[in-house]
Amino acid sequence: MPSAENRDYERLATIARRRRAELGLAMNDANAKAAGTSKGTWQRVEKGLHLRETNYVKIDGLLQWALGSCLRILEGGEPIPVSDIGEAPDVQKSPMPRDIIDKQALDTVQLALIATAKGTPAEEIRAMSERVVQELRERGLI
Repeated sequence: MPSAENRDYERLATIARRRRAELGLAMNDANAKAAGTSKGTWQRVEKGLHLRETNYVKIDGLLQWALGSCLRILEGGEPIPVSDIGEAPDVQKSPMPRDIIDKQALDTVQLALIATAKGTPAEEIRAMSERVVQELRERGLI
């Protein structure tokens, strides 16, 4: 990965501005807040300024790109729109293996159901959890 000073921030700024226009997103506090960031952080991207790497993930989400797209652009690559993830099987959203992601998602959903669905039989909780994980995978969220 190139060092911060060797990254192409202006290229990211240009591509991000173009993507925001494609999506018809206004640069306002409400849209920035929905992405979990601030309008100022968003403006820094479009001005070609450096951000902490954790903020690029938020910009990816805001611009409906696969995670890591901003960093990919900074390194000379292209972003991958979330809508294209199904067509790009080499895109992995997490460095963890798929079976571990599924297991952790399943465990999390089961814990949430146990906490909220009092009196629901364990087998029904397992079935609901599996459906939720399957739905998350089909939607490209995990």
